[in-house]
Amino acid sequence: MNIILFDDPTIRKSLLPLTYTRPVSEIRVGILTITEKWQKRFDNPVSYRTEDYLSAKYPEVTEEKNLFINGALCPDGKLIAAINKLGDNEALIKNRTTLAAKCSELNLADLSSLKTTEYEIEVALINQPWKIFKQNAAQIQEDFTLITKGRSSATITDLHTVTYGKENIFIEEGASIRSAIINAENGPVYIGKNSHIHEGAIIKGSFALCEGAHVNMGAKIKGDSTIGPFSKVGGEVSNSVIFGYSNKGHDGFIGNTVIGQWCNLGADTNTSNLKNNYDTVKLWSYEKGGFKDSGEQFCGLIMGDHSKCGINTMFNTGTVVGVSSNIFGSGFPRNFIPSFAWGGAAGFTTFQKPKADEVAERVMARRNIDYTEQEKEIMHHIFELSADYRIWDKK
Repeated sequence: MNIILFDDPTIRKSLLPLTYTRPVSEIRVGILTITEKWQKRFDNPVSYRTEDYLSAKYPEVTEEKNLFINGALCPDGKLIAAINKLGDNEALIKNRTTLAAKCSELNLADLSSLKTTEYEIEVALINQPWKIFKQNAAQIQEDFTLITKGRSSATITDLHTVTYGKENIFIEEGASIRSAIINAENGPVYIGKNSHIHEGAIIKGSFALCEGAHVNMGAKIKGDSTIGPFSKVGGEVSNSVIFGYSNKGHDGFIGNTVIGQWCNLGADTNTSNLKNNYDTVKLWSYEKGGFKDSGEQFCGLIMGDHSKCGINTMFNTGTVVGVSSNIFGSGFPRNFIPSFAWGGAAGFTTFQKPKADEVAERVMARRNIDYTEQEKEIMHHIFELSADYRIWDKK
């Protein structure tokens, strides 16, 4: 079956700035991206239906018969069974959201040509940024079971590493662990291929350390967190997700936070994840065009790809930072920082495209990855898409 993971336009807009640079299904939650979850469940390649400016990097492949799956939807066994029961020209929906459809062509605005079935069971639908960290513990468990089934973990050979709940720890080949404490009694711990846990790190599950990632010396990982591929973390991390190729290498705290790719948090960066009055957290919603009450008491930082912050940066509760922004200086910056912003609490100017390209190229080169013309075109398109949010340019 030809599988196409589609972006629901409303959900995609709600997930900005994270979806400026990727289809919805390329979001990492748990150990895997949503794309990878479906690929493993069906043992089948997938393609994408996304925004035109992303389609060269994430192409769509259509055939006469297609299985369209909502890119925000995380699979589980019951959901897979329901999808497998779909006949031609049938769709599975929940609360007016299309979950999946088997047809030659899908028009989300008009399902009249399809027989629809309401799915009665709860689903994991990542339709808001905070759902990423809220669902992360459950998704680590789902992915852990999927990835490790029928396989044996590599062994911990370091005599100075202490483990609790060893049966819930899975280590891929090439991983290195030195003088760490790993507690998997409350949730599984997955340690990816060629990853490194350095001396003095304390890790509590649920936790996923993806391929090539590092937990630095003395780090404190409080659980329900994912460190994406080739990322580095130090300091204190709680219920946070880093997509990949990003660094929070030093002391400082992030909690209930989502960090995109190619980001860097300077030493002693701290995020507030709880208001002093214990009220629910409001944060910027691109879909609403204003601040939205998340209904969550805990919500830290949402940061888009290629953004950076300097040493001792402080982020207020529920701060949203766009793509390719650079934040520095003392004091709390505003809690909505649009894409291509340069500055901090004292004010912002625009991070112009040539300089942004120069930084992106330099950062990616350190990982031996090219900043291609395709990537540059995507970033330039985002620069134009986000122009209206840079209000200082209109003065």
